Amino acid sequence: MGKRDNRVAYMNPIAMARWRGPTQSVGPTIQDYLNRPRPTWEEVKKQLENKKTGSKALAEFEEKMNENWKKELEKSREKLLSGNESSSKKRGKKRKKKKKSCRSSSSSSSSDSSSSSSDSEDEEKKQGKRRKKKKNRSYKSSQSSTYESESESKESVKKKKKSKDETEKEKDIRSLSKKRKKSYPGDKPLSSESSSESDYEEDVQAKKKRRCEEREQAKEKVKKKKKKQHKKRSKKKKKKSGSSHKSR
Repeated sequence: MGKRDNRVAYMNPIAMARWRGPTQSVGPTIQDYLNRPRPTWEEVKKQLENKKTGSKALAEFEEKMNENWKKELEKSREKLLSGNESSSKKRGKKRKKKKKSCRSSSSSSSSDSSSSSSDSEDEEKKQGKRRKKKKNRSYKSSQSSTYESESESKESVKKKKKSKDETEKEKDIRSLSKKRKKSYPGDKPLSSESSSESDYEEDVQAKKKRRCEEREQAKEKVKKKKKKQHKKRSKKKKKKSGSSHKSR
């Protein structure tokens, strides 16, 4: 069995259109569009004038609406003006009544106020003097209390410092005396103050020397540790480099 032939002959579309001939047009042609009926220049002018003037019915409707709006505006203005006048009249009447009542009350109270005003002024002056005195007393008392509290706090701090110094000195003297007794049991204890002071100074110097020696020892230990760590690191690096050369 051979292969099936699926080839198709090529047809030139232009040649096929020429072979078919001219096609029949269904709709209007270009000539029909150019030969359509057109208005004359005079008819166009009339149409433009009609557009500018507008329709008569619309103009009449607008005029009626404007007249109605004007009437409504006039009515609303009259109502507002009448309401404002009535309110202003009521306010005027109320003011007149208040003035009459104030005049009648002022004539009766003027005599009482003249006598009471002098009494009130005297009372206000007395009260002002009393307030000033109270303020001065309270200010003085507050200053004195603050001064006393500060002095007491300073004294307490000084006493605490003295007591601490005395206790420290007593402790040092006792420790020195105990050491002396242990080192020299047959000797007699010293009773003079000069000997105690000299012993105290010697003890302080010995403590300073011990501290310096301890610091130096600590520094030496740190240096030794650093050297050991450095040696270990260098050995590890050498081992790594040697293993890498061997692998190559």
